[in-house]
Amino acid sequence: MRRTFSRFGALAFVFALLLGALVGGVAVAETQVHMRNAKGDLQSALDQLNAASADKAGHRVNAIKLVNQAIDEVNAGIQAGAQ
Repeated sequence: MRRTFSRFGALAFVFALLLGALVGGVAVAETQVHMRNAKGDLQSALDQLNAASADKAGHRVNAIKLVNQAIDEVNAGIQAGAQ
């Protein structure tokens, strides 16, 4: 016996698939919360370093480079975790 979906059944099925995709997306986003927080903290540190006066014997410039590298690594980690 062949079964067919009613319109309501088909819509409910599509809704369930979309809801599952949404919930799955939220779960992935939640797993990145600490990485995203770290990225925000690093961006704040970079803003403070850029606002600081004087070079501090090259340490400020080096710190800016290192924070930029850390931001790049966090971005790569976020991308890797999204897969």
